[in-house]
Amino acid sequence: MMNVAIVFIIGIGTYLIRLSFVAAVGRKTVPEWAMVPLQFVAPAVLAALVAPAVLLQNGRFDLAPSTNPRALAALIAILVAWKTKNTALVIIVGMSIVWFLQAVT
Repeated sequence: MMNVAIVFIIGIGTYLIRLSFVAAVGRKTVPEWAMVPLQFVAPAVLAALVAPAVLLQNGRFDLAPSTNPRALAALIAILVAWKTKNTALVIIVGMSIVWFLQAVT
């Protein structure tokens, strides 16, 4: 029961911290010089989350398609994204390649 209370208290604290930022800055416009770098935050965070899952296999850097099918699937997904700019197609192609290579190896 104590763990549930701790999680609940931390959740409320996190919500209040985020709410305070929105309340303090919500009605103000962000200057252009601040908006330009903010456009790169989401891609940088996504890359930081995805890169270890793609480049590491069993805790070691591995790009070999035979032992790390995710690296080859990511490369092909990047090419599909570059050519088509279609997010759904990228996900479908990337996951299909991962599943196929995992089934084959």
